[in-house]
Amino acid sequence: MSKMLTITKKRHLEMILQQIPPHKSPKIHLEQYTTHSNIASDILWNAYSLCDIENMKVVDLGCGTGIFAIGAALLGAREVIGVDIDPDAIEVAKQQASKIGVNEITEFISGDVQDFVGSADTVIQNPPFGAQKAKRKEADRIFMKKAIETAPVLYSFHIKETQEFVENFFSSLNGEITHKFYYSFPIPRVYHFHEKEKINIDVVVLRVERF
Repeated sequence: MSKMLTITKKRHLEMILQQIPPHKSPKIHLEQYTTHSNIASDILWNAYSLCDIENMKVVDLGCGTGIFAIGAALLGAREVIGVDIDPDAIEVAKQQASKIGVNEITEFISGDVQDFVGSADTVIQNPPFGAQKAKRKEADRIFMKKAIETAPVLYSFHIKETQEFVENFFSSLNGEITHKFYYSFPIPRVYHFHEKEKINIDVVVLRVERF
C-alpha cells in the first residue's frame, strides 16, 4: 500500500491541486469550467475544519478532472467517489489520483449524476451554472436534489445572483443553510463566444444540512 500524503496546511493543499489539469477539450453543452485551485482548496479546508471530510465518505458530483475528490482524499477522507458524465474528464481524474497517490481510496464513475446510487457523509459539487439554459435547463436543480438525497451535509456552488432561489429550493428539500462562502470565480476564454481572455463571476458556496 502506498503511503498517503499528510496535508497540514491549506497552502500545501493548494499547491498539490494546482497540478490537476483542466478539461482538455471543454464541452459547451456541459458547461465545463474548472474550479481554480485556490477556491477549491479554501472550500475543502473549510469543510475539513467543520469535520466534514476526515474519516468521512465524500462524493463529488460533476467531479470534472477530480479536484474536489482528490483534495478530499488528501485531507483524510475514508472513501471518495467522483461522478461525471464526461468520460474524458473521468480519465484525467483517474490519472491524477494515481499520480498524486490517492487512487487507493478514490473511485471515479463515468455517468449521469441522476443515475448515481449510493450514500455518503458529505457531497461537494460545482454544478452547471445554467448559462446554457437551452442545453442544460434546470441542471443545477438536478444536482441539488441528488446531493441532498446522497448525504446529510453538502457544499454546493451557485451564481451569487441566484442565491435566494437556491436557498429556497434547498429549504423545499428539507435542507438548512449553515454556512455561506463567497468567491470571485475566474472563467478563462475557453469557448468561441467568449470575447475576453478572462472574466470573474460572483459565486456563493452553500453548506447545507439535511433535516
